[in-house]
Amino acid sequence: MAQALPWIAIVDDDPSVLKALARLLGARRIEVRTYTSARDFLTSLPGGSPECLILDLQMPEMTGLELQRHLIRAGIRIPTIVITAHNESDMRELCKSMGASAFLSKPLQDTSLLAAIDDAKRKGTRMPERRSRNTGDDGA
Repeated sequence: MAQALPWIAIVDDDPSVLKALARLLGARRIEVRTYTSARDFLTSLPGGSPECLILDLQMPEMTGLELQRHLIRAGIRIPTIVITAHNESDMRELCKSMGASAFLSKPLQDTSLLAAIDDAKRKGTRMPERRSRNTGDDGA
């Protein structure tokens, strides 16, 4: 069976942001899948994980930070770029401490986003594969 091509997930509740980012990345021949909520993204995970996740911080129902925490608790490691219109240094530090590879302010600069994606993908090649939740002791 053929292996699926790498893809990037974008989770943002603003359809115009999803459309603009999908167009930008599509023009660079990057496969993109868009989701209007964290729950929609989580529902898609059994079908496979993206090589990079672009995640809006401020969303209704489940924020980007809550999604990031959920993925960590589930043992799912996806290189993540957090985007936000509310650039607060404490949130930047919190997201980075939880493993976000980049924290970018909207409106996004194309070159900054593309550089962050390249960096996240490089970091992703060094991350352990997605694992099921470890219920045992980690030996630490």
